[in-house]
Amino acid sequence: MINKDAPLIELRNISKSYGETKVLQNVNLTINENEFVTLLGPSGCGKTTTLRILGGFESPTSGEVFFEGKDISTIPPYERSTNTVFQSYALFPHLDVYDNIAFGLRLEKIEPRKYPNVELTPKEKVRKFFKKTTSRYTEYEIKKKVDAVIKLVNLTGMEHRNVANLSGGQRQRVAIARAIVLRPKILLLDESLSALDLKLRKDMQYELKELQRSTGITFVFVTHDQEEALTMSDKIVVMKDGYIEQVGSAEEIYNEPINRYVANFIGDSNILSGKVIDSRHVEFDGEKFLMEETKFPEGAEVDVMMRPEDLDIVYPSKGKLTGTVDSIFFKGVFYEVDVILDNKRIVTIHTTDYIPVGKKVGINFDTEDITLMEIMK
Repeated sequence: MINKDAPLIELRNISKSYGETKVLQNVNLTINENEFVTLLGPSGCGKTTTLRILGGFESPTSGEVFFEGKDISTIPPYERSTNTVFQSYALFPHLDVYDNIAFGLRLEKIEPRKYPNVELTPKEKVRKFFKKTTSRYTEYEIKKKVDAVIKLVNLTGMEHRNVANLSGGQRQRVAIARAIVLRPKILLLDESLSALDLKLRKDMQYELKELQRSTGITFVFVTHDQEEALTMSDKIVVMKDGYIEQVGSAEEIYNEPINRYVANFIGDSNILSGKVIDSRHVEFDGEKFLMEETKFPEGAEVDVMMRPEDLDIVYPSKGKLTGTVDSIFFKGVFYEVDVILDNKRIVTIHTTDYIPVGKKVGINFDTEDITLMEIMK
């Protein structure tokens, strides 16, 4: 019985091992309807395995997957309300754009037959599954659905073009169209922008987010690219070594990272060791600084983060910290300036002003620019 009040997807205590290798360890995650959720982390962190468990391509070693309150942990991929866009797109080279997109709809003419698992080999199961019974859509209905989704992904006029002659971005649109034409509740995307060049990749980030909004389908996207995650996501899941480190909105993950790992993975950071003096003061670099109220207890050892764009270069007499410019690099919309403080520590600042190497400067910041994080064990 489906519970419409339940989250769309719940992962409960999911662990996955391959022999002695632990890939996921006690992963718990809630995904709601019409969300764009990004699984973010470096290679080997477990994000793709999590996606494959959601799609039914992998079974968890322990734990359960719930869809609208129903346990689907043992349900095969073709019986789930999901569809997947793979990194390679997996288009059929012998079919044109139209027929690639229509392929899944034509398969829906086929209804699986019941069979006892113990009596059939895997090949026999496939033959049984693809045996025609009743027709679900007419070719007229298929054309209406395909034409609508072709327009949605901006492929109008390319219906009969060979997919081998398409650009990377066009092939990706075909793969997405083929997936969403079936109207799944959840679309799974595994590093699906990684093969594109930088400019097209940026353009597709906005297109994907707009597509998710317009279709109302929940997107679960896997990437190691922080910019993709920040640009598109309603919810970011930062992963490390098979664990979830933090879950939150793009703003929460960027402005309030839980620890050094998340802070360094999402954007550039200046991180140093500090100690909480009281609820409004922290000590670092041997000095006491005012900050916004913290929940860390008095005397707690913490990591202190300040984003480079939140720091201002001022005259030495007006700075809370002072130092000498060590290097400066032009980044297009800002300069990245490294300053060696008087205590020999290096601080990075992003500024639109050119500051010559060797100049003595002050560094200023506001109370809200100080973020305290728990020290990683």
